[in-house]
Amino acid sequence: MAKHRIFTTAFGSVYPHYVQKAERKNRTKEEVDQIICWLTGYDQAGLQQQIEQENDFETFFAQAPAYHPNSSLIKGVVCGIRVEEIEDPLMQKIRHLDKLIDELAKGKAMAKILRQ
Repeated sequence: MAKHRIFTTAFGSVYPHYVQKAERKNRTKEEVDQIICWLTGYDQAGLQQQIEQENDFETFFAQAPAYHPNSSLIKGVVCGIRVEEIEDPLMQKIRHLDKLIDELAKGKAMAKILRQ
């Protein structure tokens, strides 16, 4: 089966869209970074390195230091699909990130977004 196009898309090419989506709703780049680091275990330097190296989503998540154990608490719909029902592990991780960014843009409190 062919890989989904998003798997081979550079994370760094999508990252500015995450930031723009948040900033349009009066949220910050720092909050986007906090969410990404919480989910993946990257620190700020590691996140920046992934962006600069133009790694694709598959590599970005494969090299993630520690995918957060509370990611299983991320539920809801992204692009008409329930994230908790996605079978492909990589696609589910991508949709987890999408869902968290959506929640940020919708004004949800950071503690709730980070499942604390």
